[in-house]
Amino acid sequence: MTDKHKHWIQLALAEAIKGLGNTHPNPTVGAIIVRDEQVLGKGFTQPAGGHHAEIQALEQAGDVQGATLYVTLEPCAAQGRTPACTSAIIPSGITTVVYASSDPNPKMAGGAQVLQEAGIEVVGEVCKAEADMLNRPFFHYMQTGLPWVIAKAAVSLDGKMATRTQDSQWISGAESRKHAHGVRALCDAIVVGVGTLVHDNPSLTIRDAEPIGKPLLRVVLGKQAPEFFTDCKLLSGEAPSRFYVTQDDDNAEAWRNKGMDVVVVDDYTAGFKHLAADGCLQVLLEGGGKLHAACLEHGISNELLLYQAPLLIGGTDAMSFWHGKGIDTMAEAVQIHDIKHQRLGADVLIRGDIVYPA
Repeated sequence: MTDKHKHWIQLALAEAIKGLGNTHPNPTVGAIIVRDEQVLGKGFTQPAGGHHAEIQALEQAGDVQGATLYVTLEPCAAQGRTPACTSAIIPSGITTVVYASSDPNPKMAGGAQVLQEAGIEVVGEVCKAEADMLNRPFFHYMQTGLPWVIAKAAVSLDGKMATRTQDSQWISGAESRKHAHGVRALCDAIVVGVGTLVHDNPSLTIRDAEPIGKPLLRVVLGKQAPEFFTDCKLLSGEAPSRFYVTQDDDNAEAWRNKGMDVVVVDDYTAGFKHLAADGCLQVLLEGGGKLHAACLEHGISNELLLYQAPLLIGGTDAMSFWHGKGIDTMAEAVQIHDIKHQRLGADVLIRGDIVYPA
């Protein structure tokens, strides 16, 4: 692997970042076409149904005879919503393709072999770790059928999400809330529990950040739908909304009659799988302590986003972040890896990957 290849793949990664939050269910990909150390064309994946990064770069470049294509994901070898990228690369005049991540999608993989069989030189897995991280939700979905779930909460120093009277506005400060809306903008769906819907009647929209791509899907997850109430903000039409319930009943039918999409699933895991299959590959979990507990205890949550405020709330009846059964022994403790800390006003953001015990 040469430093030259790394340099151009890094530029392709910078292109890919431009598509973050706007490509699911497809991965976000960047491409650069180079000849004689000059960039001829570049591109990044457009929303589903639009051009892939390679096609955008080829169209921008024009004559690419003898050039090298640098792309952050192995070019697809099969037709999906658009034709296979290999079909455009092979007759273009490109002589070398350098890619970062191998395609984990068995329906699309094999592009490297197709290109090699056509006489094109292929160099694979340059800057692989960085490229894999960029498409972590997509890779996770391919491996598990589940979305990448970011468990987000604002808590006091003693781990409380609300007082014993369920007052929670506001635990975190304005800077933390603005940051959280920026995270919302990069997600495909936001999930809360029935309790949060009833007690807070949230709008679950993006307010303090620029929306990216399609509207955020607003989701309520619970065993059964609550009794219908007319001023529910999720019926506002600002963004699509959906209930996932494990029990179908008269309450669910009442919500359906008012236009709510209600999906009955076997359990919470099935609800998240349905979300992923619907193209929601990165999901923000903003539920209360009981929903967070259920998702932790079933291994659903993947990343922690904890805004910790310099407050003490106390109270045995106050809602905590993991407001469930919890663990019996320290050997069962869920660990947080790759932790990053960030000051946001008086608050501290703690962010890391959730790692479950074997």
